[in-house]
Amino acid sequence: MLTQDLIGDSQALLDSHEPKSGASRRTAIKAALGVGYAAAAAPIMAQTAIKTSSEGLRTGEVSFEVAGFKVPAYFAAPAGKTDLPVVLVVHEIFGVHEYIADTARRFARAGFMAVAPELFARQGDPSAYGEIAKLQAEIVSKVPDAQVMADLDGAIQWAAANGGSAQKVGITGFCWGGRVVWLYAQQRPIRAGVAWYGRLVGNSTPNTPSHPVQGAAAMQAPVLGLYGAADTGIPVATVDQMKAALADAAGKGNNAARQSSFVVYPDAPHAFHADYRATFRKEPAEDGFRRALEWFRSHGLS
Repeated sequence: MLTQDLIGDSQALLDSHEPKSGASRRTAIKAALGVGYAAAAAPIMAQTAIKTSSEGLRTGEVSFEVAGFKVPAYFAAPAGKTDLPVVLVVHEIFGVHEYIADTARRFARAGFMAVAPELFARQGDPSAYGEIAKLQAEIVSKVPDAQVMADLDGAIQWAAANGGSAQKVGITGFCWGGRVVWLYAQQRPIRAGVAWYGRLVGNSTPNTPSHPVQGAAAMQAPVLGLYGAADTGIPVATVDQMKAALADAAGKGNNAARQSSFVVYPDAPHAFHADYRATFRKEPAEDGFRRALEWFRSHGLS
């Protein structure tokens, strides 16, 4: 059975893997990012894909060591500046690819150092899969939350050694990464998080022992949740469950829970920010990104 954070991506894996250029997707992504990055398991669509210039930015592929493993990452930051606020960008189930890199550049153009670590690197390459159930079984389900948290810690350490500020950290993520945002904000004393349509409830497993709704009382940083009412994989009822859990935590004195907030876009489907896919919805995507920037700045990332 598909988990809720994967349902919205099922059709993408059934679509053609041919990119707009006619070259292989892997070639196209490597040209954009350098060797070592997974391609998205959905077609890039010329009519919607946004391209953000790297002019005036430092960008590139880097790696940092966590528990003896070199975690690859893409980063983007304003050139010639230090002590930058840091935004961790957490990918979908398709790993780090050009859409994630472009999102990082958008944050960099807004004055942030953005770091997007490849959090599936130990388990495998998502671009090698054309079947959602197999991708889930062989990669996604094998990624422990504890590993993800440690790799994000490593990304912050890398950022702090390369022009970023370890005292001004936020996190944002999409789908699978949206769930990670909630977990990281519950487990680490960062400034703020922005979760895009991340799963809030689920069954506990050895690799995913807890889900966001269960950790509301542990919130250490406020999260802005951006969700779509037309998301068939993440029902609005689960958003309501999370709101109730946060309200309960707030009533018991948790300030981060009290400050957390949601925006639910009435007609938006899952992955409405993913401008390379048919699910893209321009107005909520742009409004959500504007709100994300305001959220981070209002919580000390400036």
